[in-house]
Amino acid sequence: MQETSIQKLRKIQSLKTTFSKVQKNASYKEIKVWSGIKSYMDTLEKIRKLVEEECQKDSNIFGDEIWTYHILSVVEYAKLLAKKLDADEEIVEISALLHDYAGIKDGDKYANHHVVGAEEAERILKQFNYHEEKIKKIKYCIYAHRGSTSVKRKTVEAECVASADAMAHFDRIPSLLYFAFVRLGMNVDEGKKWLRNKLERSWNKLIPEAKEIIKDKYEAAKMVLE
Repeated sequence: MQETSIQKLRKIQSLKTTFSKVQKNASYKEIKVWSGIKSYMDTLEKIRKLVEEECQKDSNIFGDEIWTYHILSVVEYAKLLAKKLDADEEIVEISALLHDYAGIKDGDKYANHHVVGAEEAERILKQFNYHEEKIKKIKYCIYAHRGSTSVKRKTVEAECVASADAMAHFDRIPSLLYFAFVRLGMNVDEGKKWLRNKLERSWNKLIPEAKEIIKDKYEAAKMVLE
């Protein structure tokens, strides 16, 4: 189940409160660790706000539902896979939030949004004084996430984000059909074919751990779209 905005805010506030308490009676090393956590949470909060606001703009060709029905779903699946595969959850979560940002911001960039999105992520994260090495890892995750490209993913974090992106498609069949019929102007047969092909690409890009999680939804979607 996805966290609500209120639950996320409470979690962030709880971490900030804990950090304040630790500061009062902690070693330099402990303070440094907690400072890193606080910095990450602050950055994460800013990125969430930035992406959600972009999703709500009229210029977003996918409609504001992409935030609820895709971005947040990708984040949750990415975090789940990161835990399973012992990946860097910080890199994975920020990459998942920003993976479609370029296409949401400018629909004309959608065909190349994985490339433009990596550049956008660098620009945004540098504004937040984010760590240079982490920026490089996030850029790579975004660049490598598309199922329609032949990029061979070289990091476990990139695998988590790419698979999470594909997994989320199986949670949003109605909104994808709406996109095909209303946004792309397809008829029923064209829309079904477009979605079947998209879901097949999504399934083929999944790592084994992701397939195990999503296989029932994959089989159900194939039956519905026959």
